[in-house]
Amino acid sequence: SMVCSARAVLPKSTAPRTAARRLGRQLMRAAWATWPSNELDALARKFPKGAHQPVVLGLVARAAGLGAGDAAYCAAYESVSGPATAVVRLLSLDPFDASAVLALLAPEVDMVAARAGEAARRALDDGVDALPAASAPLLEIGGEAHAAWPVRLFAS
Repeated sequence: SMVCSARAVLPKSTAPRTAARRLGRQLMRAAWATWPSNELDALARKFPKGAHQPVVLGLVARAAGLGAGDAAYCAAYESVSGPATAVVRLLSLDPFDASAVLALLAPEVDMVAARAGEAARRALDDGVDALPAASAPLLEIGGEAHAAWPVRLFAS
């Protein structure tokens, strides 16, 4: 199943995995209120401590009637909008400046979403090994270090 095979591309270190499960639980709660789904119910039963956010996002997209390309776009946009929100909160930057940066990133977000959609289509025929294996090990190392800080502004 896609739920099980998606594990191969999820974070390996503890802090990002914990954050991904927390974000998955939060998204699941919002999804149940908006798009009740037997698939979401089954996922919650299979992973009572929470499924990873990318897996939940895929099922939420399907429950909302979105296609794979739409789900890929949601994931790509979230990867840039979250940090944009954080810089507004942490550095007191002008929210309109942050929004302008997001608008400038639109072509790149479109490109990333298109590549992800194509990779997902290839994975249907060729298996999960067809998925790109781009990684950011410093994010995982930084996440582990951040989790050990006595005071944190963000959990992820």
